Amino acid sequence: MTDHSIHLSIDGPVARLTLNRPDKRNALSEAMWAAIPGLLAEAEAAGVRVLVVTGTGGHFAAGADISEFEEVYATPERAAAYSKTIAAALDGLAAFPVPVIARIEGACVGGGYALALACDLRFAAHGARFAITPGKLGLLYPFNDLKRLVDLAGISTAKDLLFTARIVEADEALALGLIDRLEAPEALETRVADYVEMILSGSPRSARATKAMLALIARGQAEDDEATRAMFLEAFSSADFDEGYRAFLEKRKPRFS
Repeated sequence: MTDHSIHLSIDGPVARLTLNRPDKRNALSEAMWAAIPGLLAEAEAAGVRVLVVTGTGGHFAAGADISEFEEVYATPERAAAYSKTIAAALDGLAAFPVPVIARIEGACVGGGYALALACDLRFAAHGARFAITPGKLGLLYPFNDLKRLVDLAGISTAKDLLFTARIVEADEALALGLIDRLEAPEALETRVADYVEMILSGSPRSARATKAMLALIARGQAEDDEATRAMFLEAFSSADFDEGYRAFLEKRKPRFS
């Protein structure tokens, strides 16, 4: 736990990272960005198998806290330090070794959508609204966030959203590929929980190794190499494989450790 504005809860194999500034639509303060790497380390040390990122008060996150901008952008040196803090949070979330799901309601804007982009999957409720707004502030989206956006939705969609900073309603966000699932607000929590259970029913080793291999592809690797061949072959000597194929032969659900 950190202060009340962002906290981590762990329930067995599932961790939940919650933004909790409902009066600010969960706008992320510098302190909140700075807390994220430590909370991720805590979740990883606990051996969780899934991480859910969400917000309170009917919103995901309205972006970085603009009320801090005069101070955090006061000098080039201060701006660089602030940007480094945010990058550490977002890049750390993107590199988290197990599946990460963004559970999105309400506002998901600017740095808030960058947070969702750093997750593996995005589940949203009808009524969620999306925008990428640095152009309204004379700023830029950082390169790593741009790369994640282009990888997710394509360069034309990235240009559209960044050039206009327009609001995208949930239905269009689904059509554009900005989110992966769209649910009724009253069903969102159940749908996320059901999906988490599907992940938990599979091999934790497979999920981690698959995410690591997909990260290599996202970074531009186009061919199998010695490292990826080793990752593939090592699975056959793992306890998860032994349990998985025995469960299949015995017509029962696998019990992965």
